[in-house]
Amino acid sequence: MLAQSDRQARRIEGSGTPDQVWLSWPGLNDIPAISANALVPPGTRAVIVAPHPDDEILACGGLLQLLAAQGSQLLLIAVTDGDASHPDSPLWPQERLRQVRPQESAQALATLGLASPAWLRLHLPDGGVAGMTPQLRATLAAQLRPGDRVFTTWRLDGHPDHEACGRACAAACAASGATLVEMPVWGWHWAAPGDTRVPWHRARRLPLPVPILQRKRAALRCFASQMQDDPSTGRPAIVAGDALQRLLHAWEVYFL
Repeated sequence: MLAQSDRQARRIEGSGTPDQVWLSWPGLNDIPAISANALVPPGTRAVIVAPHPDDEILACGGLLQLLAAQGSQLLLIAVTDGDASHPDSPLWPQERLRQVRPQESAQALATLGLASPAWLRLHLPDGGVAGMTPQLRATLAAQLRPGDRVFTTWRLDGHPDHEACGRACAAACAASGATLVEMPVWGWHWAAPGDTRVPWHRARRLPLPVPILQRKRAALRCFASQMQDDPSTGRPAIVAGDALQRLLHAWEVYFL
């Protein structure tokens, strides 16, 4: 169990580490490059476990395109419906989000060229995945096969749902013989260049050709619920500014 002080140190508050600070860090270029073929070898199934609708695009929208191009078998697992992203919002009540956010994901995947991927929706409570970790672990273990490459959010990503998915996937992979690959999403927000809490020794950088990055950008525009301000509450967009730019570089980072 992580200490409370450690969890507090990874809180997602404010604007986070500016994108330009990351881009000016030479350490990014020192991360070894890896190919989609090496991440998911031929004949291997890729299982993408997304805590919320949009995490699969933010974290690995480039990889998804490359895997589709190389003919890899894909299974997408949506853990929650993302219906708690706008508390007390008249514009985005939970009932609307529960319907719209999965639709946004489907539109985004179609934009990437994945029109009808294999998709499993678990409908776990948004914001409450940590309390459902045993059930999630069992469900995942029943779906996984030996040799699968399982991609999910990093176990220390900062968001409780992201971390719970990482822990559940790690346990399910250990039980099934699958291989875990973790993806930082909100880690770019609270961490800083050279941060010793980040497992840089496990990091690999997947280069994204320009057309791949352009389609990833276009796919993220499908998430209007997350990318636009909420005039009914006066709150800013959930993912905007530096939060978005930190995940729209010409590479994606994976922790092996």
